[in-house]
Amino acid sequence: MNAITTKTITTEDTGESIDDVTVLGDYHMNTGYDWMELIGEHGWAVIPSWGSDGWDLGQWPYVMVAGTRTADAVGNLFGMATYCEGDVTTTFYRTKAKFWDAISEQAFFHWKNGQAHGPDDLPEAAADLPGKYRIPSMYQEAA
Repeated sequence: MNAITTKTITTEDTGESIDDVTVLGDYHMNTGYDWMELIGEHGWAVIPSWGSDGWDLGQWPYVMVAGTRTADAVGNLFGMATYCEGDVTTTFYRTKAKFWDAISEQAFFHWKNGQAHGPDDLPEAAADLPGKYRIPSMYQEAA
C-alpha cells in the first residue's frame, strides 16, 4: 500500500462510508521522522503527548500516533493513524469524543506496556482511565 492514498473509508463510530478520504498506509521507506514530515504535507500531525499532564504518546521515531480533522457535507471527520516501525493503521471517527477515546486507548496501551512514559496510577483496563488521562495535553491542541 502507498503511504498516502485517497479511498473510501468506513467510520468506526457511526459505520458511515465516506468517499475520497486521505488515508495513511504502511511506510517502510525511511524513518519515522520522515513519515512524520510526509504526513504533515497531507494535513496530518503526530500527537506528541496525551492526558492532562502531557504524558508521552508513543516512542518516537518507532511508535507514533497521528491525527487529522477534516469535514464533508455531513460534518467533522477525525482520523487517527498509528505508526509502529513502518506499519500503519488508519481509522476514522465522526465524533471528537470517539476520536479521543481511540487515542486514549493507544496511550493506555503504550503506558501500560512500558513503551511510553505515562501516569503511575493506571487502572487495569483502558475503559477505566480517569477523565484527566482521556484528553489532549494542555500543551497541545488535538486534531
